[in-house]
Amino acid sequence: MLWGAVSGALELRATDGGVRVSGRFPYNSETELAPGRAEIVASEAFQWDDDALFLFQHDMARPLASIRAGSLNLRNSADALEFEAHVDGGTSWGRDFEAALRSNLVTGLSPGFRVARGGERVERRGDGVVRTITRAELVELSAVTRPAFPSAQVESRNWQAAHEAPDAGLRRALARWRA
Repeated sequence: MLWGAVSGALELRATDGGVRVSGRFPYNSETELAPGRAEIVASEAFQWDDDALFLFQHDMARPLASIRAGSLNLRNSADALEFEAHVDGGTSWGRDFEAALRSNLVTGLSPGFRVARGGERVERRGDGVVRTITRAELVELSAVTRPAFPSAQVESRNWQAAHEAPDAGLRRALARWRA
């Protein structure tokens, strides 16, 4: 599973018994993941089913909203994946999320996805590589406290170029992974 984040993409509106959160993950924005490694998510690359979730910090044990429950809406456009979620204050983690959001501790959006077979292109550019995601199954969107990169802020990835740097294994071990 891969994770990406976008800073400043969340908007909060209070409702009876919870909050309504909306945001967007921009498409076609190149992000440097590490020196010499960049990634782009192409327009409308994300597809999803009724199991898609809205989470806090990618924690699957504490879902905040879902399509199946009717509390999460997702929309694809040429420029962004947009969402709106109603987070009910009926769970302790929902209240914790709302408090973190109100305190401006939550600033980013990070999608969790699986790249479809044939759904990516990896190209060499100078001494580096650029990976373009063209088709991926969106599993979840997460509100995150600290997006990793200032542009499109992709947090960590579990892909590798054809030739790894000598310390690539150490970097992979230190990265956050989900599968």
